[in-house]
Amino acid sequence: MATPAGAGAIGIVRLSGPQAITLLNPLFRAKNLTQVDSHTLHLGYLRDEQGVVLDQVLVSIFKAPNSYTRENVVEISCHGSRYIQQQVIELCLRQGARLAREGEFTLRAFLNGQLDLSQAEAVADLIAAESAAAHQLALRQMRGGFSDEIQRLREQLIHFAAMIELELDFGEEDVEFANRQALEQLVLELTQLIKQLLDSFQLGNAIKNGVPTVLAGRPNAGKSTLLNALLKEERAIVSDIAGTTRDTIEAILTIEGVQFRLIDTAGIREATDQIEAIGVQKTLEQVAKSSILVYVYDAAALPPSAVQADLQQLQREGLSIVLVANKHDLPPHPALQTPTEQALQTQLAEQFPILHLSAKTQTHIDTLRQQLAQSAQLHALSTNATIVTNARHYSALHSALDSLHAVLSGLDQGISSDFLALDIRHALHHLGEITGEISTDDLLGHIFSKFCIGK
Repeated sequence: MATPAGAGAIGIVRLSGPQAITLLNPLFRAKNLTQVDSHTLHLGYLRDEQGVVLDQVLVSIFKAPNSYTRENVVEISCHGSRYIQQQVIELCLRQGARLAREGEFTLRAFLNGQLDLSQAEAVADLIAAESAAAHQLALRQMRGGFSDEIQRLREQLIHFAAMIELELDFGEEDVEFANRQALEQLVLELTQLIKQLLDSFQLGNAIKNGVPTVLAGRPNAGKSTLLNALLKEERAIVSDIAGTTRDTIEAILTIEGVQFRLIDTAGIREATDQIEAIGVQKTLEQVAKSSILVYVYDAAALPPSAVQADLQQLQREGLSIVLVANKHDLPPHPALQTPTEQALQTQLAEQFPILHLSAKTQTHIDTLRQQLAQSAQLHALSTNATIVTNARHYSALHSALDSLHAVLSGLDQGISSDFLALDIRHALHHLGEITGEISTDDLLGHIFSKFCIGK
C-alpha cells in the first residue's frame, strides 16, 4: 500500500519491477497494458484468476526508465475499503509479486541512480515535515542542492588526489605533479566551506525537529502568562500564588514557518517541598537541553543583581538567551534605582537582548516573536545557503574535516606523497558517504528501515 492504513475514499497499491506490467495485464481486461504509453491512466475492472470482479480501478502506468524507481511501475487506485485493498494485494502476491520492505521503492531509486543517498533521505524528511521551513529544507535537499555542494567539494579534491597518486608511480624520479601550495590553498577553502556546513546543523536540526525554547525565571515572574500570550490561548494555569507551575508544560508556536517547542517551567528558587524541588530540577534539565532560553523576570521587583545570579547558574555554551523584563506596566521598586543596580542593568543590556513588555496586557509580544526568530537565525532560510539537517551528514562532514586537517598538518611537515594521498582518500571517503558513492549494506539498511512500506 502506498496510502496510509485504514479505510478511505481511495487506496493505492504500488508495484515496481521488470515484470510489474506483465503481472497485472491478465487481471485487467480493459486494455492491453503492455501496449499502452508510459504515464497514462486506464479505467477498468480488476478480476481475480477465475474472472470474478474485485473492484473498478484506475491503473497508472510508468515505464522504465521514466519512473520513480527507474523500473516499470504500476499503481492501482482502488476503492479505500480495507477488504478491497487486502484482496488486491493478495491477488498480486499470487501472481508472483512479493511484499515491499520499508523504503524499498526509494532504495531501488537510489540503487538505480535516480537519487543519491542524501536525496533519498530528504524524501523521508519531506514526508515527516511538520512546518513550512522543514518542508522547504527537505524539498531543497531532495532537488539536489546539498548533493551538488558535496559533489563540488569532492571533484576539487579528486583532481589533486589523482596528481599525488601519479607521483607515487614515479617515486624513484622524485617529481611533483601536484602543486603543494595550490593544494594547501584548496584544502583551506574546503575546510572553511565544511565548517560553514557544520555550523548550519544547529539551525537545520532545530527546523527539522522544532526549536526547543525554555521559559524560565523566578516564581510569579509571569512565565505562564507569557506562554498564553504567545500562543493566544489559555494553555497554562495562571495564578498570583507563587509556584503554581510545578511541572513542565509544552506547546508548539510557529514563527515564520518554523516550529518552536515552548516549554514553561517551574520557578527557580529554594524549594519549599519535595514536589517543588523536582519541578526546579526539571527546569534545570530542560534549560540544559534547549537552544533558546527566555529568562522572564519581574522588572518591577527583581533587581539586576538577582538576574545576573540566576543567569550564571543557567548559562552554557551554544545557548541563546533572551531576557524578558515582564510587568513593565507597573512602577519599578525604588531599590532598583540605585547606581549599582543601574550599572548592572547596563551590563546585562550589553550581554543579552532585553525586551520590556507586559504579558498581562500583551504589549510588545510581537517583538518577542521577532527576537525568537532572530535568535534561531531564521534569516539563513531566506538565502540559498546549504543547511545541514541530518545527523549522519553532520558526522561524515566532521570526519572529512579531521582528514583535511591531517592533510594541512602533513603539508606543513613536508610528509611524503603516500601519506598525503591516504589522508585525501579518507576525506573523499567521508564525503562520499553522504551521497552514497561510498556505502555499506548495513548503512543502507539502517537508513531505509525508517521509511514507510509504500515509499
